[in-house]
Parts: sequence; C-alpha cells; structure tokens
Amino acid sequence: MFKKGHHMTKTERTHPSTVINIHSDSTVPDHVVWSLFNTLFFNWCCLGFVAYAYSVKSRDRKMVGDVVGAQAYASTAKCLNICALVISILFFVATIVIIVLNIAAIAQAIPR
Repeated sequence: MFKKGHHMTKTERTHPSTVINIHSDSTVPDHVVWSLFNTLFFNWCCLGFVAYAYSVKSRDRKMVGDVVGAQAYASTAKCLNICALVISILFFVATIVIIVLNIAAIAQAIPR
C-alpha cells in the first residue's frame, strides 16, 4: 500500500518487491547447565544424569536444525530436572529433620 502522493518509480513498477519475515524460534533452552548441576549434586536415582543425556540430545537436535525435536528433548530434560531437584530437596529436608529429632532424643535420654 502506498500513501497518497507517493509516485512509483519505473523500477518499482516493473520489479515489485515482496518482503517475507521469517521468525526463527531456534532459541530453545537445552538446560545443560541445570542438568549438569543435578548430575553432580542432586543425582537422585540418576535422574540428573538422564536429564543431562536429554539435554545433550536437545542441543544436538538444535544444531541440526530440528527445532521441534529439540523442544521435545528440552521439555523432557526440564521435567526430569524438576523431579530430581524436588526429590533431592525433600530427601535433604527429611534427613535434617531425622538428625535433629535423633539429637533431641539423645539429649533427653542423657540423665542429668
């Protein structure tokens, strides 16, 4: 659409131009750092390692150009990372509570 008062040049009349904008959403997060962190510190039932494997697969798919495959692997890695993190936090909290309760029981059992 041309505005009022705009005159087309000879080139514009003979060679019309079309602009196509392609939005590339190739910025799929692969969660490799989070998976590596879970592998090293919160490796509950090897969920961190499995998440790391899916993260690497996601990065490989992204490098090939398969955005849908990369998103699928990244989504699986994210779910595994969340599960590993939640289970590990619950495990550590339960361990601390058990230790505190045992220390309190031992302190009460000592005669004064």
